[in-house]
Amino acid sequence: MHTDMSILSLVTNASFMVQLVMFGLLVVSIIGWTMIFQKWKILKDAKEEANLFERRFWSGADLVDLYKALAHRKNAQGMASIFEAGFREYAKLHKQTGIESEAVLDGAQRAMRVTLSREVERVESGLAFLATVGSTSPYVGLFGTVWGIMNSFRALGQVEQATMAMVAPGIAEALIATAMGLFAAIPAVIAYNRFSYSVERLESRYDGFMEEFSNLLNRQVHS
Repeated sequence: MHTDMSILSLVTNASFMVQLVMFGLLVVSIIGWTMIFQKWKILKDAKEEANLFERRFWSGADLVDLYKALAHRKNAQGMASIFEAGFREYAKLHKQTGIESEAVLDGAQRAMRVTLSREVERVESGLAFLATVGSTSPYVGLFGTVWGIMNSFRALGQVEQATMAMVAPGIAEALIATAMGLFAAIPAVIAYNRFSYSVERLESRYDGFMEEFSNLLNRQVHS
């Protein structure tokens, strides 16, 4: 039985199943941290984009000029894409003859709702993975721990006299799997809760803008 209690030694001397669990948790943790940083940037950019567009929209800029500027960019996202979709549909229907004002407004609102759903789906992507990592990683690590402890006790059954020095390395290497499961789960849970709150606030802002823009279009339709 090996007596080196360093972390590296415990990992390299663990059973194949425990090593497999550790490797899987390490891979999941790396992917999770990568997604956390990516999602943080996406939500940060979406918030800054919303602030910038709101300032520009409510500054009194001409809506036609604003739409042309966004259409020229061809990569509008967030609140800008909702405005672009609604104004495009409004302008298209408004030019047609024989269409009632309510139909024009309903068409613009439908276009904005579709774009709103797409934008929310974009900023929500990846949250399900973080939730899965946060909820399952501790159990995967616990499985590795149980397996390692089970092997340690099986090995003890083959000797006449068991000592703490003989069982300690096996239990220690098994507990590393639980520690790695928690290391993968805790950041994922914290990030999921934080990002879910940010997405809800962002969706509320998008929905509020859509209502305000609909009221503005409604006044223009009936003017």
